[in-house]
Amino acid sequence: MELMLRKAVIQDLTDVVKIFKAAIRVMSNNGIDQCDNIYPDEEILREDILKSQMFLGKINGRIASVAVINQECNKEYETGNWRYKTYPFIVIHRLCVNPDFQNQGIGKRTLMVIERMLKRKNIKSIRLDAFSLNPIALRLYEKNGYKKVGKINFRKGIFYLYEKGIKI
Repeated sequence: MELMLRKAVIQDLTDVVKIFKAAIRVMSNNGIDQCDNIYPDEEILREDILKSQMFLGKINGRIASVAVINQECNKEYETGNWRYKTYPFIVIHRLCVNPDFQNQGIGKRTLMVIERMLKRKNIKSIRLDAFSLNPIALRLYEKNGYKKVGKINFRKGIFYLYEKGIKI
């Protein structure tokens, strides 16, 4: 089962919203209070698509994962102890694995496909943040070479900043 990455189009919005709602329910059932009806809402997801920043990881025609990839980050990122300050970087936001595909290594495969794509574009570093009370996300990033470089506060609590250098 190969994971193919493609840009989302507006016709994908309904499915993307359903996947996020299902994933939020799973997180909530596991005691992870990271997302709610405020974030990410349908309007945020629509904007991601309209800006051509949302990517879908598809397996056998089904959406297995969603990620937003851009150079946008909150001002809080300025406090990060970034190791690759002078290199071109990309930020991954809203990485979400469809609950139907969870516990199958899809998060890791999605990161690997994104990293390969960015390497071809000569991007040297990936940055992201992860909710400090989401052990699944923290483990995913740390096991895949992302290094913790700081912590910041958002509405839901403390988030860790992560960075990974991409070898050329």
